[in-house]
This record gives sequence, structure tokens and C-alpha cells, in this order.
Amino acid sequence: MITTNLRRFYDPTFTVTDSYKESLPDLQNGPASLIEGANVPIQQVGISNFKLPLKYPTPEGELLTLETSVDGYVGLDAGKKGINMGRIMRTFYKFQHDVFHPDKLEQILKAYKDDLGSETAFLKLSFNYPMLMESLRSGLSGYQYYSVSIEGKIDEFNNFISYMHLDFEYSSACPCSYELSEHARETRDVAAIPHSQRSIANVTVQLLDEIFVDEMVQICREALKTETQVIVKREDEQAFAEMNGAFQKFVEDAARLLYEELNKESRIKDFVVRCAHLESLHSHDAVSRICKGVRNGLR
Repeated sequence: MITTNLRRFYDPTFTVTDSYKESLPDLQNGPASLIEGANVPIQQVGISNFKLPLKYPTPEGELLTLETSVDGYVGLDAGKKGINMGRIMRTFYKFQHDVFHPDKLEQILKAYKDDLGSETAFLKLSFNYPMLMESLRSGLSGYQYYSVSIEGKIDEFNNFISYMHLDFEYSSACPCSYELSEHARETRDVAAIPHSQRSIANVTVQLLDEIFVDEMVQICREALKTETQVIVKREDEQAFAEMNGAFQKFVEDAARLLYEELNKESRIKDFVVRCAHLESLHSHDAVSRICKGVRNGLR
């Protein structure tokens, strides 16, 4: 039945009092009798992809303000109907003017536990990090952007773990294709071009201490050598072709090269790497995955 005596307009002059707020219904914090389905714990409840500009440090002591996508979650115990989702964002906004790095997440996660009455919490910040990259021979430079996220989680005993994720794009020239091309030239005087492809390494590290994004990028550059370029003139393109020839790699090689460099870094406790060569020869991709091998660690 439709009630006809309701006021059908928004009243901007209405003032919310404390007593009025107390009268508002709160189903999320209702009794366990309101739970739908199994009365069991839920590992993560929260909100994903709320955005705001955050400050990040550089090795030179500068601050970069970057649009950041935030995922924030807490654990929900059995017997509790739900959480106040708005507190995930409101709590985070208390820190919006701070400088962000992996250890900062511990402070926010503890605030999540207090503000939402939870035993565990999880936070992930995702952003595109710019670095000025110089061309190989022309002396020009342009901005390379790296897809990065920093992640933290805290358990019921306040044990905190932090991670960094980095996507690194590079070129992979196939050693087999190179040998076959050279064979065609030498035996039949036929022009042949070995195939190479844009490739990507998804690197995840568990941190023992702070590390800059710039340092993670440098580790990948040192391992793989053939990072994709930003601004390219003819002399740069030639240099890139020479570099691909000097540092040919199968997808298995890429994984082991990254392992070698990551394993040298004392601030990294554990890591897992997934390399994908987006084949120009095949209609499928070549993939390798490697981890440090820490017991019960990243896989």
C-alpha cells in the first residue's frame, strides 16, 4: 500500500541531532540472528578501488603526488552480521596527507582494527609510478610509467607483513629464432629476421625493510637489460636492435635472471616472479614462474 501523507521533498534545512543519529537503523551491527547463510568468519570484507591523490617519496628526497586506487578490508568474525563499510574510507582519510611507503600501511591497518573492531586487516595501494628514462643514443628522454602496488596485512597478534608488486616491460629476442635466421643467411643467402616480442615480468616481493620503486625498477633493468623504450629516433632503434641481439632470452632465462638479482637484495625476504613473452611467432604466450623457495612463502 502506498502511503500518501509522506513529505515528498528533500528538506535542506533539516538538522541532524545526536539523538536523531542514535535513532537511525543499523543492520550491519545487528544481532547474529540476522546473518544470512552459514554463521562463519569471512576473511576479507571491505571496499575496493576508492581513489585519492597520495604522496610517495623518491630516492632524491622529492615527493610525487599520484592518483592511487585503494583496497581496504578487515576480517569479520562469526556471529557478526557485517561491518560499517564507510569506516574503511573514513579511517584511511585520516592519513591522506601523509607520505606513503610500505611501513606506513602498518599504522593504517592498526587503525582499521581499532575503528572496525576486527582482528585482521588488509590494505593495497595501486598507482602508476613515473620515471624519466633516457634514450639509448639520441640524448632524448621521456617518462616511463610502472604499474606498482604496495600491500600490507596484519594478523590478530599485530604481526605486519608488507609487499611490493611491480610490472616491468621488456623485449625478448628468441635465441632459437636468431640461430635459425643466421642459418638461412649463411646456407642459402636468404634474408631472415629473428622474432622478438614485448614481454612483461610481474614481480612480487615480501619486504624486510623499505625499498624505493626506483630501486625495484633498477633491479629489473640490471637483470633483463632490454627494457622497452619511450622516445626513439633511428639511432635509438638501432641501439635497441643491437641490445636485443646481445641479450637474447627465452622465458626461462628471464625468470632465472630476475631470480639472480632479486636474491642479492638483503631487504627482500621472499619473492615470486611471473614472466610472460607475448609471442610474435605463436598465437599463445610463453610463461615462466619462479619463487625464492622460502618455506611456506610466496608461490
